Amino acid sequence: MSSAPDGKKLVRSPSGLRMVPENGAFNSPFSLDEPQWVPDKECPRCMQCDTKFDFITRKHHCRRCGKCFCDKCCSKKVALQRMCFVDPVRQCAECGLISQKEAEFYDKQLKVLMTGATFLVTLGTSEKSETMVCRLSNNHRYLFLDGESHFEVELSRISSMQVLTEGSPPGGSSSPASSMMLRYKTVGSRDLQNLRLEATDDRKTASVWLAAMHKVISHHKPFTLQNALQQS
Repeated sequence: MSSAPDGKKLVRSPSGLRMVPENGAFNSPFSLDEPQWVPDKECPRCMQCDTKFDFITRKHHCRRCGKCFCDKCCSKKVALQRMCFVDPVRQCAECGLISQKEAEFYDKQLKVLMTGATFLVTLGTSEKSETMVCRLSNNHRYLFLDGESHFEVELSRISSMQVLTEGSPPGGSSSPASSMMLRYKTVGSRDLQNLRLEATDDRKTASVWLAAMHKVISHHKPFTLQNALQQS
């Protein structure tokens, strides 16, 4: 085991090398735990095509589901970012397709959110607004807002979200998103706080960011990647 920058460490598991947070409490909400492998003695045949294993036909475990397969049914190595594997790992056909779709989500939506966009931000009922850069934290757990001041919103504490488009009520047009209203709970409080984000000069970047945020948050109860993927 060796240390790596940004609070991460490199660990070796039976499935391969993984780059994981040093503190498990800071895992991404999208992360998955490695599955327990089906014991060799419990799978004399491929769990997909029923081919019997022998000295010639070897068994392989899918790194995502942990089941046993022959080489034909588990030959592809696919990136599995939700388990933090450094390199692509062996997966069965079904799991491989799921992981490929998830990779598209990571490469597109999450990268947009982590890059950030500039908004006019209004807190609560305040009449004062501040221009701030909003972005998703590297561990995908927090929304960072930076301007003259700084504050954070934990995604798991967001209870509702409303996206507005230019000149139209919510959901009433396919026009680009121009603003977003979030309601969330602060730590130690049961009261809901309002947070409004309004696009400023770079409306195109802001609209793309808002659309990505909508896909991540709109169905986060429970907050899972499966819900976000359904919105992709």
